[in-house]
Amino acid sequence: MQFQDAIKVCFQKYVDFNGTAKRPEFWYFFLFVFVVSMVLNQVHQVAGGVFSLAILLPSLAVGARRLHDTGKSGWWQLIALTGIGYFVLLFFWSQEGK
Repeated sequence: MQFQDAIKVCFQKYVDFNGTAKRPEFWYFFLFVFVVSMVLNQVHQVAGGVFSLAILLPSLAVGARRLHDTGKSGWWQLIALTGIGYFVLLFFWSQEGK
């Protein structure tokens, strides 16, 4: 999957928490969100905040689909609320799909 295709698919499945997302789809979208957030925060902090709020649902959806691809429930994303749980999620997201 190419970079543009991954971004397009993630926005087409804006709030689709069902199904799976392969590693390239997830990581390309993660990279896109990270880079755009950094640029917008440098330009104007409010613009970065608005972008982060607008991208929240697609980010949660692609994260849940990625977890489904590894054989886990999308509810595992709640572990990120503990702080240290984010590292567990990074491990799960980086695993090969089933």
